[in-house]
Amino acid sequence: MTLQLTKKHSFDTVSDSQKVFRLILEAMSNPTRTVNISEYAIKMLEEYPDIMNRHPSAVFTTRSTAFLALAMTLLDNEVSFSTCGNHSLSDEIASLTLSKVEQIENADFIFVCDPNDVKAVIESAKCGTLMDPHKSATIIIKNDGDRVCQLTLFGPGIDGQKEVQVAHTVKDAIESRNEQNYEYPQGIDLIFVSGAGELIAVPRLVKVVQ
Repeated sequence: MTLQLTKKHSFDTVSDSQKVFRLILEAMSNPTRTVNISEYAIKMLEEYPDIMNRHPSAVFTTRSTAFLALAMTLLDNEVSFSTCGNHSLSDEIASLTLSKVEQIENADFIFVCDPNDVKAVIESAKCGTLMDPHKSATIIIKNDGDRVCQLTLFGPGIDGQKEVQVAHTVKDAIESRNEQNYEYPQGIDLIFVSGAGELIAVPRLVKVVQ
């Protein structure tokens, strides 16, 4: 008897991962610029191919497809991750990427579904060392709030200072990160992604004007 393996997604681990990675790089190089990964996230949901047309926010709520597309792009068996206790998401990411599940304080990538967890996660996440600042965590946060807060940012990728409108989740995360007073060039990268696949990034060296 021959066993048939059923593939539950149509996300291409080579071409789609490269395209999503380029979008992440664009967001990282241009802090708070919005890019959209929805056309790749939806491929993690082959069972419901028309869901984006019916209800865009369902991309995230059904199998957390935006997180899964990012995991498929950023994770492999040489890095670790945490989902802050979300066991179903953790099992799926581990199955898709073969990445190792770790405690928050040791994880290379941390997926945060509940914005209420952000502050505690930032306080626990590793921030790299002075010799190896890149050995810090990247925190990926679900962000579906309206952009009702104004911040002024400065740092790499920003010409002078830049005023931006962000959601409370973004504002709170950046402020919580600032409270850590990391020694330069230590810090953590923040990526925010919505249910509709809209993604923004705030790299570790980008700061808020106080």
